[in-house]
Amino acid sequence: MSAKTSGDKTLGEDSDNLLDRTRSAIGNIGGISEMNMFGGVGFLLDGNLVAGASKRGLLLRLGKERYADALLHPGVTPMKMRGKEMPGYVYLDPTTFDDAALKGWLHLAISFVKTLPPKSAAVQQRQQKRK
Repeated sequence: MSAKTSGDKTLGEDSDNLLDRTRSAIGNIGGISEMNMFGGVGFLLDGNLVAGASKRGLLLRLGKERYADALLHPGVTPMKMRGKEMPGYVYLDPTTFDDAALKGWLHLAISFVKTLPPKSAAVQQRQQKRK
């Protein structure tokens, strides 16, 4: 079994596959960067989180308006932090979607994040240091 590390966390083969699939689906969209976070790898657009690949699945930031609809799809669950749902964020079970569906979900997340103001240059510099 191959393993990659995210900070001091070991990612398993399934997470490696999800990470590779996510990178491929995102392609070379301008402004996307990667950062170790949430026990995996976060994908950011102008400093704002779009998605995160980890052992738990693919975290997506879809916004509150798409949240309820997203939860109607098989394999989609709410993101919970300290037991509390985080509206606007969902997890996708990577075994329930193919590469075409992955691109579609990422497109929705990128579309939402593009509506957000970019993080300040100072915040983006701090994020770069945390890589």
